[in-house]
Amino acid sequence: MIIDKLYEKINDTGHVCLGLDTDFEYVPAGFASKFDSKSEAVLEFNKKIIKATSNSVACYKVQIAYYEALGIEGMKAFSNTLKYIKETGNIAISDVKRGDIAKTAQMYARAHFEGDFETDFITINSYMGMDTLEPYFDYLKDKEKGLFVLIRTSNKGAPDIQNINTIEGENVYTVMGKKVQNVGKSFLGKCGYSSIGGVVGCTHTQEGKKLREELDSTFFLIPGYGAQGGGAEEVAVYLKNGNGGVVNSSRGILLAYKKQNNPENFDECAYNEVERMRKDILNAVKG
Repeated sequence: MIIDKLYEKINDTGHVCLGLDTDFEYVPAGFASKFDSKSEAVLEFNKKIIKATSNSVACYKVQIAYYEALGIEGMKAFSNTLKYIKETGNIAISDVKRGDIAKTAQMYARAHFEGDFETDFITINSYMGMDTLEPYFDYLKDKEKGLFVLIRTSNKGAPDIQNINTIEGENVYTVMGKKVQNVGKSFLGKCGYSSIGGVVGCTHTQEGKKLREELDSTFFLIPGYGAQGGGAEEVAVYLKNGNGGVVNSSRGILLAYKKQNNPENFDECAYNEVERMRKDILNAVKG
């Protein structure tokens, strides 16, 4: 199963998930000027970042909105970014946050697990109900694909809905987490984790400890590191025995060249930031 491949990648390279949430404004002006279009500049920027960090990250997360905003050419850049990740032997998570039922969800599954936009994992919003997951199951069983379902997100508005108490006395996100784990038991890999994972933000440490204890077979995609305020110590509580999750950073890596004042070597700067983050998390886990 794909989750076993990701689990082993973490053992080899650490926990970094590099987010290719690539706004054209992030591309250094001197580099962008070499290309005829924004989408081409974004793609080539991505490729240099991927090439520089390929042996240091666990996976890449490609956020579709940044490419949709560039129109048809942007979607070609999205497709070609995914293809390049695959060519380098790495794992791709497409951050598409689909959430629908029946035939519509079936089409989303086909769109992102086959054809031009094929990827390894996609993100899912199942707050519409657990039947939103069913059209993806055949891909998980037969085609080495996986899902990350929103459980407890890292945005400041998350408590508006996710922290509401149900009539059973549990928070909504706790109920969602348990449902995700229950569904995921049908897709367990040899590593003990399911190919149906959960998205849990690392900006809520106490909640994270509880979720990690309760969702022992649910692999976590962990946003919130760096730009959103989470650090290595916060991340460590979401992991179990040094594994069980990948930690996403986007702007902190893509814009590392600004902090290092070196736009001409933005790819090298990205690598340096990945290595810093990778070692920071590993030290926190060991500590």
